[in-house]
Amino acid sequence: MEKENKENYIRLNRYIANSGVCSRRDADELIRKGQITVNEKTVTELGCKVLLSDRVKYKGELLNPEQKVYILLNKPKDTVTTVSDRQGRRTVIDLISEACEERVYPVGRLDRNTTGLLLLTNDGELSKQLTHPSSLRKKIYHVFTDKPIDEADLDQIRNGIELEDGLIVPDAVSYTDKKDRTQAGIEIHSGKNRIVRRIFEHMGYKVVKLDRVYFSGLTKKNLPRGKWRFLTKKEIILIKAGMLS
Repeated sequence: MEKENKENYIRLNRYIANSGVCSRRDADELIRKGQITVNEKTVTELGCKVLLSDRVKYKGELLNPEQKVYILLNKPKDTVTTVSDRQGRRTVIDLISEACEERVYPVGRLDRNTTGLLLLTNDGELSKQLTHPSSLRKKIYHVFTDKPIDEADLDQIRNGIELEDGLIVPDAVSYTDKKDRTQAGIEIHSGKNRIVRRIFEHMGYKVVKLDRVYFSGLTKKNLPRGKWRFLTKKEIILIKAGMLS
């Protein structure tokens, strides 16, 4: 801790707020009540400063002072969903390199040539929540196939098909354009690897284009391909509460 105003120190209430526990004003209350420890010592003095490397705890839990960042990307094709790539291919991180200083990570993954919505964040708890099999967060994909999809096959997909890793039953599936039966929309909660492509491949169709148009309440509205935006405060609150699904 330190009272002097140095660049490598930040106010304790800001440290707590950045960790996502509460607002700065509420952080002052926690400090005043003696609920915060710094390097194992209880701190009650308002306005004190700490190093980012100090060990700050609330209710015995170590806090991470890095400000949480939530970025929604409309991923283009020929882009890998990794932080770095040994083969030198373009990554989703390359596309948002100027967005923030914080180190963010993709929530789940999209295949290299699958386009559409991808969330990136440094909020590990939310990432875990969104990708856990029990989360039941809705995803909608626009599927383009190499040949017209037979209505009987669409019915079979709708009723559920048995893949090598178990039964999969989508929430909904239908043509997106009655005049072009090479296009379908599929709503699904499963987070299994390549699940949409595998469903259609199982039925004898090759997926030539796949676009995720909806992810856990988030849409591509006003977000062109290859562009990104920060989530709004309201979106962050709702998605954390599970009210965006």
